[in-house]
Amino acid sequence: MKWTAEKLVAQVKTVSSLPTVYLRLNEAVNDPHGSNRDIAHVLSEDPGLTARLLHIVNSAFYGFPSKIDTITRAVTVIGTKQLRDLALATSVIEMFDGMADDVVSMESFWQHSIACGVTARILATYRRENNVERFFVAGLLHDIGRLIMFMKIPELCQQALQESETSNTLLYEAEYKILGFDHANVGGLLLRQWQLPESTTNAVAYHHKPCHPRLDGAHHFDASLIHVADIIANSMQLGSSGERYVPPLNQDAWQKLGLPESILSPTIKQLEHQYMDAMHIVQAIAA
Repeated sequence: MKWTAEKLVAQVKTVSSLPTVYLRLNEAVNDPHGSNRDIAHVLSEDPGLTARLLHIVNSAFYGFPSKIDTITRAVTVIGTKQLRDLALATSVIEMFDGMADDVVSMESFWQHSIACGVTARILATYRRENNVERFFVAGLLHDIGRLIMFMKIPELCQQALQESETSNTLLYEAEYKILGFDHANVGGLLLRQWQLPESTTNAVAYHHKPCHPRLDGAHHFDASLIHVADIIANSMQLGSSGERYVPPLNQDAWQKLGLPESILSPTIKQLEHQYMDAMHIVQAIAA
């Protein structure tokens, strides 16, 4: 079979749609007449998701001074869109729990994904962006296309890894050489099928090509931020989704962020501080 990114996504039935509770939660958040009580009611119908969210908001990652013991309180403190995005993150992690380590270590994969998500959140905070959790989610999901590839075409993924090693090329370039598409293409299609916001979809689809002419200003910024976060996570060697090298920085993408180089050192320090807290959250979700 001649694989395409579209065929891959279409054939993965187990992740073809997001959990119903997330879809209902998203509808409640986007309802202009909705209330915090409506959102709490949706979440209350999934005790597992409620428990995971309360675990996250009470973790050291947030560091709130007092315990948040109800989902209604969590909505008030965290924010509706922020809590929705955290619900998405936990749902996706649980969805892929138990994947085999046939191609790369899943522990290492999530370590890299978390590092990218945390870095993206830190950079967005420096930018004073609204809802920094959406950048955490985009960073967390930036390599999700590789999970689909590991599931459906592990032999071809191994070929790409070998090609990357023998030719000293970046893995996504080796993927494109062997398959005619790469993991970013697959990830973007999956998130589009999930009907996630275009900002998140494009950030994932173009994180290796953040200045692609298809992107407009806002989406160019989102893809640029995830691009920079991915490079920082790779340079820190916090896990790996299979990539052996640190991708080159797109200078236009860095300029798009409008941040001074002086923030890199405190960003790395914050990443070192927040990374383990975030990993503990993932381990709790997958337990």
